[in-house]
Amino acid sequence: MTTRPHNPPRRRRGFTLIEVLLVLAILVIIASFAVIALGPMQRSAYTRAALAQVKAFKSPLQAYRLDMKDFPSTAQGLEALRNVPNDAPNPDKWAGPYLDSPVPLDPWDQPYQYEYPGKHGQDLPDIWSFGADGIDGTADDVGNWAEG
Repeated sequence: MTTRPHNPPRRRRGFTLIEVLLVLAILVIIASFAVIALGPMQRSAYTRAALAQVKAFKSPLQAYRLDMKDFPSTAQGLEALRNVPNDAPNPDKWAGPYLDSPVPLDPWDQPYQYEYPGKHGQDLPDIWSFGADGIDGTADDVGNWAEG
């Protein structure tokens, strides 16, 4: 009778709890750096998007002005580009809608502001967004007068 040599059971090699926790901690640190870096980029992208939209109102407003002989009043606002204003002096000349879709919200989901005559140019309307802070008159406001 031959005896077989006794082979001890092989120990499985794997990750210890400490190793797994260390890897998770490293991943959390890397993710936090990414989030911190993306914050300013997102703010900048929102600001550029708001400025692009403010500039995009220029052509529809010019078309409205050609038909109606003036820009919409402050009370009529940008909605006059979609629907005939109730108080329009010559509603038969309105040839809109001048915008293909409803007046968009700014990137911070707030309505764009409109004023005519504008404070930054009496012959042009002011169009602006309150920016990220949602407060009028602060440094983060984005308006058509900032075009340069």
